[in-house]
Amino acid sequence: MNKGFAYSITAIVCLFFGVFFLYPAAMVMEKAFHVEGEGWTLSFVGEVFKNPVYVEGLWNAFALGVASTGASLLIAFPLALIGHRYLFPFKKSLSALILIPLVLPPFVGAVGIKQILGIQGALNAFLVHLGIVDAAMPIDWLGEGRFWGVVVMNALHLYPILYMNVAASLSNIDPAMEQAAQNLGCPPWRRLLRITLPLTTPGIFAGGAIVFIWSFTELGVPLVFDYTRVAPVQVYDGIKDLGNNPFPYALVAIMLVVSTLVFIASKAVLGRSKLGTAPRPKGRNNEVRPRSGKAWLCTLFFFGVFFISSLPHAGVVILSMSHDWYASVLPEAWTAAHYKEALGHPLVVPSIKNSLLYASGATLVDLVLGVAIAWVIVRSTIRGRAILDALVMLPLAVPGLVLAFGYLALSQDGESFHFLVGSDGNPMWLLIIAYAVRRLPYVVRAAVAGLQQANIALEEAARSLGATPARTLRRVSLPLLGANLIAGGILAFAFAMLEVSDSLILAQQSEHFPITKAIYSLISMLGNGYELASALGVWAMVFLGISIIGAVVLGGKKGGLFRM
Repeated sequence: MNKGFAYSITAIVCLFFGVFFLYPAAMVMEKAFHVEGEGWTLSFVGEVFKNPVYVEGLWNAFALGVASTGASLLIAFPLALIGHRYLFPFKKSLSALILIPLVLPPFVGAVGIKQILGIQGALNAFLVHLGIVDAAMPIDWLGEGRFWGVVVMNALHLYPILYMNVAASLSNIDPAMEQAAQNLGCPPWRRLLRITLPLTTPGIFAGGAIVFIWSFTELGVPLVFDYTRVAPVQVYDGIKDLGNNPFPYALVAIMLVVSTLVFIASKAVLGRSKLGTAPRPKGRNNEVRPRSGKAWLCTLFFFGVFFISSLPHAGVVILSMSHDWYASVLPEAWTAAHYKEALGHPLVVPSIKNSLLYASGATLVDLVLGVAIAWVIVRSTIRGRAILDALVMLPLAVPGLVLAFGYLALSQDGESFHFLVGSDGNPMWLLIIAYAVRRLPYVVRAAVAGLQQANIALEEAARSLGATPARTLRRVSLPLLGANLIAGGILAFAFAMLEVSDSLILAQQSEHFPITKAIYSLISMLGNGYELASALGVWAMVFLGISIIGAVVLGGKKGGLFRM
């Protein structure tokens, strides 16, 4: 590959990331640690730690991150281990079904879980009917302050990310190591603790870091649960006084520092591990077919996880068809009118059009940049390829809340990004770029995997016949990458359509709302707002479900699209 071409691509990508990724993050840090005319200061951050409300918010956010990651790991690790070792009935179908949580934005699922686990929810109504619970003293399953409700919702939504990373790590373990320990008389639990668990550490840390950062900065679920004593919600409330209040910047800066430290710790663990640099396993990983009873227990476990993780989705679907669902196991009456009314609501159809426009633009940007970046990483020999690869993965480590807050501050009158906002306040270009930056890693990972699998001899043959690098890319490489690019593009498009932090913060006027902001506005409505939001959430579920199935079918190594 022409080195000049590779250096040009690298320069363009670095410029793009410098302006639209590093600059907004740096601006947030500057606002948190700098006073115009006075210089650098720690006073704002110091005041945050002196304010008991902010300290509580940060501590709650950190506790949510830790608890959600732990709960996700408790679900994901046994699933990945059982799926890796055993053959059992309906294994393929259930392995696909346990990825169901990815098809619903978590704050929409929070609506469904509230309807089931709330004080007057379906579970308490069922237990009252059985005589187990006193109707005058129902159980608060979501916990005082809704902390455990947020943890449950985060864990049920995010465990597939850990599952895919752990499963990928398990597939890279040479089975001869476990077989040797077994031949030496090592019991199963000791083999698990001394061999399997340490060797899966890279997958645990890679997926766990994503889950922690996601949970630590999650905005939508706490908003739906009215859990206001948490840092992301405090930042969101601070938008109302953005110009005169430095404390939201200080909160965001602290969250960015914590997320960055978690990311660095994860990369340090991955760097020390020899698993990633080890040769491919020499031994054959023969899945065991257990006795019939044990096999059906594995099936039951997978189905149980699927059933529990689909409760938020079931709650949303039932609520979308309910006429009156309060303190009863099922709705008193059913109706399909909410679907029609949702599509006829003045917020909904424009929000669908807006999201299609924003997500399409972001996906186009991601495809162009993603192919170019992957080409440099895989095909070029220039120095700094590894740095470029790490740079484009950083959006997975930096919270969306941080970037959204930075974009909002920079788009105010007189600021650098104000030109990205239309004269009528339309944030179209702002959202397209924000979505593109956040979802670029998915396209890059898919394109890198495709180039690594493609036969380089075909490209070399084209070059030897006089084809330019651009023509070789267009006529040879892109057709070979088709399935991978479609898979990465589908994921980038689908998650951009249902992006939460950027949408809630950057879209301020109703005519410019994307789908997720429209859903949140419907939730806030009196009357049948919850039912209308659920109906729109079902449409979103169907769309994202089809997209993820397409992405999984068309490409990607298990866990690759969510790898740090």
